[in-house]
Order: sequence, then structure tokens, then C-alpha cells
Amino acid sequence: MTTPSDQNHAIQTGSLPETGVPFSGSEYQRRVDAVIAKFESFGIDAFVATSIASLHYLTGYHGYGSYFAPFPLIVTAAGNPTYVVRGYEEDAIRTESWIDDVVTYTQLGDFAAAWADALRARNLGSVKLGLELGSWNLSPADVTAVQSHLPDLQIVDVTRLVPSVAAIKSQDEIHVMRASMALTDMAVRMFYECIRPGMTELETAGAIADAMTDAGGTLYPGTSLMFGARTALPHGRPSRNALERNQCAVIEVAGVVSGYAAGLVRSAVLGRHAGAEGLHNVALEALAAGVAAIRPGAELGDVDAAVRGVVSDAGKSAAFLHRAGYQNGLRWSYRGNLSVEPGARDMIERGMTFHLPMILFERGQFGVGTSQTVVVTESGSEPLSATSPALRHVD
Repeated sequence: MTTPSDQNHAIQTGSLPETGVPFSGSEYQRRVDAVIAKFESFGIDAFVATSIASLHYLTGYHGYGSYFAPFPLIVTAAGNPTYVVRGYEEDAIRTESWIDDVVTYTQLGDFAAAWADALRARNLGSVKLGLELGSWNLSPADVTAVQSHLPDLQIVDVTRLVPSVAAIKSQDEIHVMRASMALTDMAVRMFYECIRPGMTELETAGAIADAMTDAGGTLYPGTSLMFGARTALPHGRPSRNALERNQCAVIEVAGVVSGYAAGLVRSAVLGRHAGAEGLHNVALEALAAGVAAIRPGAELGDVDAAVRGVVSDAGKSAAFLHRAGYQNGLRWSYRGNLSVEPGARDMIERGMTFHLPMILFERGQFGVGTSQTVVVTESGSEPLSATSPALRHVD
């Protein structure tokens, strides 16, 4: 039988070096309370978070230990959240989250029973339970397994519940986003310094990583960095490919502070490249239109339409292969987040942050892009980056 750990809990939040949570307990309680306040509108009696991003947002724990099986966080209107975790990870949970009520299981085969026992112990065996069915960290087999233990459980998909709360940033979060962008701008400056003949993508990525380490910062894993014809690759990873004269270069990168990533796309040309220069002008105009359309009370679909209109008027609709942007912040972005796409009816509110990447492709030949991460203000939006979105020319 799975029960809360019977140890004396000498290990607590922040009790080991370099542990603890980045925000106050009251900030995490505010987040949980905001989730609970949405129960009625989502048609649920209780909620279980399993998305690693949602868990990170609600608990402070980064979630790396949950590769083994999901770590369900049970949230009800009565009492504090309960975290159901693998016993091996308990001390990590207790030092790197604010959660006190921790229930453990041992093996993968114990997971469903432990989760069901925890729900049953809290009189949640036959309620309308919200689950993040669209998250990466909850499989259909997990849902089937818990329902086999609790056949009267009514499952409701609430994948967008936590993202709808996390979309509006507190002042503490916006402060962290600004710090993240300062690191991102540093990475972009180093990228520009590396634009010279013979420099490889991997050498450039290494120089950026070294500069970040020297500054005591962290890069979000998976930087996109391409030179020449490889800029035609969406999300291309650095390779041994070397930059030559009259080629373009593209980077999409983010610095990270307390798990919050502030993304940015920037492009450069070594010498001249008429095609890239012309296409980048379209991306720049589209970005300006998107930023101008962001204001409280507007719908996200209107922002996408403003961007898409510029691209269409330039005759480059076929070069624009993606949405106009997305809600960003903790863990850069994840499933369930607000999306700036055609027809999106979500309303923009003050305190939201969005990444608007304008990346255009001449397919199979090259691509260029530019972007802004913006915070929504009382009357519009404020770009967080201090680097110009214009194309960088290097002779």
C-alpha cells in the first residue's frame, strides 16, 4: 500500500545547496488558487496535473525525474495539493518544490494503484476529474490504468487549464523574463561576432555557449543555428557546415532564468544576398504589424491576420509555413499554450507574453527570420529585446 513517506522530513525545500524554488510560496499558492478558480468553467470537481510544464509551474520542481512514469499533482478546492511521485525522487521533490504532501510509489507497475489510492483517499474516486489529455507526459495507457482502479471516475480533458492561468504573468515572472532576454541578447551579439568566412555552425554555437557560461547564464537546449542553404531547414541544429561569403545565417535562441525562456530569432548576411535581404524585409514588416496588433481586448486571430496580410500582400504566402506566434515563458512553450493562429478567439490580456517569430523560406534554397518576445501592457505591447530586429549585414 502506498502512503505518505514516514521519514521525519528533515529534507525540506532549499535545505540542500543550490536547491529551493525561484518564487515565494505565496506566488505558487496564487497559481494553484487561480487554477481552482477555473474548475467551474472547465466543468470539473478536481484536477490532476501531469504535464511537466504544468507541474513545473505549479510546484517549482523541474520534473526531470518523471521520465519513469507521470508524477500526478492532485489539486482540489479543499486542502493543499498532493504530489504522487516515485520514491526515488522524493528528496528532489522536497528540496526543489514547495509541496509538503508527498505520496510515493516504487516501481512503474505501482504507479496506477498509487495514483488511484491517492484519489480515493481524498474522496475523488467518482468525481469529474480534469486531466491534461493533450500533454506529452500522460499516455492513454496511464488513463486506462487509473480508470481500471476507479471505474466511476469521469475524465474531462483540461489540457488548456494551466496554460490559461500561466498566460498572465505576475510582476515577478515578467522580471525574470526580462533577465532571460538579457541573456538572449548576449547570445545574439555573440552570433553576430561569429559571422565571418569559414566559421562553422558548431563553432558559433560553442562560442555562444562559452559566453553564456562566462556570464553565469543558461541557454535553452536546442538552439536553432544554420548557415547558407541549411537556413532552409526549420529548427536546424548546428553542424560542421561553414559560412561562406554571400550567404545568410539564422539563429533562434533563448536565455533561461528560473526556467523561463525569452526566445528570439535573428538573421545576418555575410556580404550580399539579394533574395535573403528582400525576404527579410517582408518578415520585418510582418513582425511590426503583429506587434502593433497586440493590445488588451484584441483576439489572437486578429494578430495572426495582421501578420498574414503583410506576407500575402508581398506575394510570399507560400513562404510562411507556421502560425504567427504563441504564449511563451516557462519552458519556452508547450502544448495547450495560447496560439497566435488563424481564427484564434483567445482574448489578449495585460501581463501576457508572446513570442512572434517571422520565419520565411524559399524552400530548398534559404530561409530568414526575425522575431520579438513582447509583454502586453495597458495599451499595447513592449518588446523585451534590446537588439534590433533588422537584418545584420557583415562585409
